[in-house]
Amino acid sequence: MEMRIWKTIILVVGVGLCVATAAAQDKSKGGIKGKIKVETGSPSGVLVLVRQGDREVAHTTSDRNGSFSIQNLTPGVYGLTFRKTGLSVGTKENFEVKAGQSRSLDQIFLPVDEGSITFLRGSVFDQVGRSVPNARVELARILDDGSLKKLDSRVTNQTGQFVFRLTPEPAKYRVTAKADGMQAGSKDVDVDSAAVYRLAISLNPNK
Repeated sequence: MEMRIWKTIILVVGVGLCVATAAAQDKSKGGIKGKIKVETGSPSGVLVLVRQGDREVAHTTSDRNGSFSIQNLTPGVYGLTFRKTGLSVGTKENFEVKAGQSRSLDQIFLPVDEGSITFLRGSVFDQVGRSVPNARVELARILDDGSLKKLDSRVTNQTGQFVFRLTPEPAKYRVTAKADGMQAGSKDVDVDSAAVYRLAISLNPNK
């Protein structure tokens, strides 16, 4: 009976020592946490890579709020890379991790990667070639049966210009411009890749 009691005591003490050792080890490590904001879409699913030089030492992905946390890093100086399809790659260099601390990064902002999207840029003019500000410009997708699916709208700026951002898959679009006292004008555009497509729409006065 005594032997069993002693074995139990030794086991409990051993477990306690392991827990204490683990705690001590945790205090010798540090961490990084932060929040990512994106220009468009959801901030979730951004890949966060932690590296020293060219060597990756840890990685994680952001949650639906854009938050992330990486722990158990050896104290030292690290670089971070942030990646998500459709967004520009972000980096943070020379970020120091200290023992026993989980340091917060300033908010990371990832703009759209302009090389991965399509731009429709255009201008609206009147019958004599003057820019038409505050014209309403509507974007619709032309479906296979010839019908139109309205997608978005803009108002031209003071120089009569507008821009739409689109995903780069092949499609056909119709851009229609309207202004007070003028007949509506439109142009069709065939999109087949990520590029900048330019167009000009002329509006004639109402008869």
